[in-house]
Amino acid sequence: MPDVSILDVRLHDRSIGTLTNVPGDRTLFAFSQDYIDEVDRPTLSLSFKDDHGQLLTRFRPVQTKLPAFFSNLLPEGPLRRHLATRAGVNEKQEFFLLWMLGRDLPGALSVHPGEGEALPPGHDDLPDHARRNALRFSLAGVQLKFSAFQNGGKAGGLTIPLEGTGGSWIVKLPSQQFAGVPENEFSMMTVARLMGMDVPELDLISLDSIVGLPEGIGQLNGPAMAVKRFDRTPDGPIHTEDFAQIFGKFPDEKYEGASYKNIGSVISIETGRADIAEFIRRLVFNTLIGNADMHLKNWSIIYPDGRTPILAPAYDFLSTIPYIQDDSAALKYSRTKKMADVTMDELAHLAAKARLPEKLVLDVTRETVDRFKQVWTAEKNNLPLGKDVRDAVDAHALNMPIYNGQ
Repeated sequence: MPDVSILDVRLHDRSIGTLTNVPGDRTLFAFSQDYIDEVDRPTLSLSFKDDHGQLLTRFRPVQTKLPAFFSNLLPEGPLRRHLATRAGVNEKQEFFLLWMLGRDLPGALSVHPGEGEALPPGHDDLPDHARRNALRFSLAGVQLKFSAFQNGGKAGGLTIPLEGTGGSWIVKLPSQQFAGVPENEFSMMTVARLMGMDVPELDLISLDSIVGLPEGIGQLNGPAMAVKRFDRTPDGPIHTEDFAQIFGKFPDEKYEGASYKNIGSVISIETGRADIAEFIRRLVFNTLIGNADMHLKNWSIIYPDGRTPILAPAYDFLSTIPYIQDDSAALKYSRTKKMADVTMDELAHLAAKARLPEKLVLDVTRETVDRFKQVWTAEKNNLPLGKDVRDAVDAHALNMPIYNGQ
């Protein structure tokens, strides 16, 4: 195996830097001088800005893992183990995992072998089908999901391409652990859209309507959910990043690396009143439905002009309380993680610490609670939810202080 391997990091298909793997499995990221010198350069990540808004250009090497921004591009947990085995790559060697998966990453980023080799050193005998299977799992996260192309006039017919790249939809398959997860997420996202939140196009589809599901994913029951990718347009990809990347936290720190107060602070600094209001709507809504999984990777920003961040459309909204009876949120709000302790005073405290306009935060909270009561009451029996889920959300919401104006 060569002593040094290099990956070319491209943003909007333009080379902006390199990831270099050196003996001892250490990886170093460096921006290209052309990117550093460009005045109106496209933004890769807010994590590469210093306190004065200037580009950071000196980074320490990372052992075994990739630097945090790049580590967050990779799948996690059982999904990572599955694809690493199929690709013939050690799941802990993130540099070589990214080598295999870097063609269809979130946002406008792609990663390519620096010398043009198709496979990592020592993997020349890897069968073509193994490489293709790995590429199909190139989306970050723990859930089994794929990029897919639309076949017809709606999401009902989707094809997962042979190498998993280029699709403008995400197919999220049923959970093998919990029943009804796609129906739950579809329903909560639908309610959020009806309440006025920014939600991508989505649909529930039968597994039979999906062409190209790979072998070896196990027995699945129920429909899948299809979500239109907000980072893909007819004019090309739009760059995005999640808040684990923004805060420089590794995926295993997504539940502890920061708080909703910290997320609000970034939104306050980098965006405007409309995004602050949308942030509070989503925070209040997920508190009311009992979503205990709104961790750092479930909040993102997007760069429509390539440089200026705004809050990305919503994703991964579902009620977790029917599956896990715990009202502790994924992150601390300002002083508490307990949803039952989220009062108007707690949100006022969050506003003060994150430097958000207090009146805006409290007004949006009241409006969101009122709108939730209207929409949930009108729609809950029309949604593809079991009675147990509806009852769990009803009972949870009634116990939330903000639901009762406190």
